[in-house]
Amino acid sequence: MPKITFMGAGSTVFAKNVLGDCLCREALKDADIALYDIDAERLKESEYVIGALNKNINDSRAKISTFLGPDQRKAALDKADFVVNAIQVGGYEPSTVIDFEIPKKYGLKQTIADTLGIGGIFRALRTIPVMFDFARDMEKVAPEAWLLNYTNPMAMLTGAMLKGTDVKTVGLCHSVQVCVQSLLQTLELDASPERIANIKWKTAGINHMAWLLELSENGKDLYPEIKKIADKKVKAWRKAPKDKKSGNMIRLEMMKRFGYYVTESSEHNAEYAPFWIKNNYPGLIDEWNIPLDEYPRRCIIQIDNWKEQYNKLRDDPQLSHKLSREYGSGIINAIVTDTPYQIGGNVMNNGLIPNLPADAVVEVPCLVDRNGIQGTYVGNLPTQCAAMNMTNINVQLLTIEAALTLKKERIYQAAMLDPHTAAELSIDDIVKLCDDLIAAHGKMLPKYR
Repeated sequence: MPKITFMGAGSTVFAKNVLGDCLCREALKDADIALYDIDAERLKESEYVIGALNKNINDSRAKISTFLGPDQRKAALDKADFVVNAIQVGGYEPSTVIDFEIPKKYGLKQTIADTLGIGGIFRALRTIPVMFDFARDMEKVAPEAWLLNYTNPMAMLTGAMLKGTDVKTVGLCHSVQVCVQSLLQTLELDASPERIANIKWKTAGINHMAWLLELSENGKDLYPEIKKIADKKVKAWRKAPKDKKSGNMIRLEMMKRFGYYVTESSEHNAEYAPFWIKNNYPGLIDEWNIPLDEYPRRCIIQIDNWKEQYNKLRDDPQLSHKLSREYGSGIINAIVTDTPYQIGGNVMNNGLIPNLPADAVVEVPCLVDRNGIQGTYVGNLPTQCAAMNMTNINVQLLTIEAALTLKKERIYQAAMLDPHTAAELSIDDIVKLCDDLIAAHGKMLPKYR
């Protein structure tokens, strides 16, 4: 009977997906599930939803318990076999507001700001200390547990855990599973489950910028025809009115320019490179249909709609669940039962992609069984793809170093090497912006020297 501890269980819908998946797998139906959060109301809501699922689809076989706040954290982690991390330090207010509003004063615009850029850097810096608190508890009361990290910025947080703690950690994203589907759907091609099941594909690179390196169907390379269709559509969309444009144009243009499709959305990739969000070329925003301030907008909608959404879950006597595309339950099941399972996971490189740094976190095919999670050798990425990845890895490595050493100059250097930030601001303004963000975060950050 494995113990699964869910950190940040107040993320009710996500907890429902991951833990609901676990309740759908025979080997995990008797699991001991510990729900942990610092928000009492959200924790109670998640307890009700997971409890209802346990009753409706699992004959109440799982044991479910709740733990509130730092004083109960160690108890939640005690003897855990698997720990799922889905926390958001600081929430929408004040943290997300800080990440967006202060950079705006310097003319720096963002879309999501949770993975890279100035927003991603500071999201990592306030989250890593909290995760290190988790790690210190795990090292004492659950030293053999696997940490399944779903929190962004994925590469920075996973890398910090692998470099700064003894906790076995893998980073898990949602974009790898739907990469092929998104490409076909964007081009209005057949993206049925039956067809996708027949397509061979492989991705590798870094989180949110892994590359679809292979794409074939019945032995035929699909890329040549797909690129022709994409080029024609993008040319038309660039000239079209906003309501006729695709929201996925940047990924298609990156495919054209760099040769391969990337795993994560266009609104994300718009802020990972210096090409798209530029004050000197304001027309690019409309031309490429870039949704500035997209993440705060999503947060506000989610907050406004949550009570209604929760009431629907609470008031459904037949509340049920089917396996989602999340990797979490498959990993747990594979390790518990020694049943081989393949994922796209974020792990330490250590030569898996030789033309990226050994100490970078890469997103590669991984095999999972009783031995745990093992990344597979990919080989060198195409030079241009590795070069694009490096522009992001530079920021990731320096941010991790800042968190480990508490040297303020590493924060400045990470920001100065960020592609979007460096393209828009002077060195002096980058330093001032970082200082303003450090001050605004207050006690959410440790003391940097």
